[in-house]
Amino acid sequence: MFYRESGQFKSAYAADQAMFPILQDRIGMAVILAVAFVGVPMVANDYFLSTLLIPFLIFALAAIGLNILTGYCGQLSLGTGGFMACGAFAAYKLATALPEMNIVVVFLLSGFVSAAVGVVFGVPSLRIKGFYLAVATLAAQFFLIWLFTKVPWFVNYSASGVISAPPRDVFGFYVTGIEATAEAKYIFCLSFVAVLALVAKNLVRGRVGRAWMAIRDMDIAAEIIGIKPLQTKLLAFAVSSFYCGVAGALWAFIYTSSVEALAFDINRSFQILFMIIIGGLGSILGSFLGAAFIVLLPIFLNVVPTAIGVPLSTAMIAHMEFMIFGALIIFFLIVEPHGLARLWQLGKEKLRLWPFPH
Repeated sequence: MFYRESGQFKSAYAADQAMFPILQDRIGMAVILAVAFVGVPMVANDYFLSTLLIPFLIFALAAIGLNILTGYCGQLSLGTGGFMACGAFAAYKLATALPEMNIVVVFLLSGFVSAAVGVVFGVPSLRIKGFYLAVATLAAQFFLIWLFTKVPWFVNYSASGVISAPPRDVFGFYVTGIEATAEAKYIFCLSFVAVLALVAKNLVRGRVGRAWMAIRDMDIAAEIIGIKPLQTKLLAFAVSSFYCGVAGALWAFIYTSSVEALAFDINRSFQILFMIIIGGLGSILGSFLGAAFIVLLPIFLNVVPTAIGVPLSTAMIAHMEFMIFGALIIFFLIVEPHGLARLWQLGKEKLRLWPFPH
C-alpha cells in the first residue's frame, strides 16, 4: 500500500521524534496546506468561505485551546466562551484606542489579555479538581459575560451594547470590516490558525506538554518526580485562554464583524466542549475533526431530510442537533473515549500493516 514506511530509516533521535516522521505524512500535510491556501480561495464562493470555512477555523482554534487545558492537562473547564469574550472585547478596545496598531498585534495582545484573565480564574485549580473545578470555571463564564454586558466602558458607551469591528488591513488588503473580501478574511484566519496549531503541536510534544500530561494522569506522582503543579496548571490555563482569546477576536472581527457578549454565552462553551469530546481529547487533530463535525452537522440535517422529501423546521433541526450531540458523546465515552482522532489513527495503523492482520 502507499502508506508503507519500509526503507525510511531514522539516523537521529530528532528525526525519530519529528512531528511527521513518515514521508507520506509530510507530503500529505504539504498537499493539504497547498489546497487550503491556494486551491480553496480559487474555487470556493463567498458563501462557502464565510459560513463554513471561517467558522470552522475559528472553532478549531478555540477547541485547541480547550484541548490544551482539558485534554492534555486534565483541568475541566466550562468557561471557554467567557475567555473568547475577553479576547473579542480586548481586541475591540485595543483597535479603537490604538488605531495605528497592526491588527495582527491587536489579536496577539488580546490573547495575552485573555491569558491573564485565565490565570486569575485558574488559581482555584490548585486546590480543587474535577466537578468542583468545572463549577468554578462555569462561575467565571457567567461573571465575564455579565461584566461585558453591564459595564458600558467595554463597548465604548454604545447605547445598543453591540458594536461593529473597525476595518483594518494587512499589507494593503482589508481583513476586517465591510471592505474586506471573503477570500482575504479566509486567508488571514487560516494563516493565524495554521501558525498557532503548529505552535500548539510543538508545545504538547515538548517538556511542557509532558508535564501537563503527567499532571493529568496523576498529579501527586507528577509532583513527586519534580513537576510543580502551581506553574504547570497556571501555564495550561494561560496558554488555553490565549488560544480562546485569539479565537474570540477572530470570531468578532473576521466572522461576525461585531462584538457582542451574548455570542459567547454558556452555549458556546458547551459547543467547544462537545468538539473536543467528539474529536478526541488530547489531540490537536481531534480539535479540527470535532470542529468540522460541529459545523457540518447542521448542514447535513438540513440537506439530507430535504433530499429524501422530509423537510424539517429550523426548531426541529436545532433540537436534533442537541440530541445527536448527546448520543455521540455517550457513544464516544463508552466505545472510543479518544474520539474521531483515535479512529483516524487506527485507520492509519491498519494501512501501514495491510494486508497483514492487525
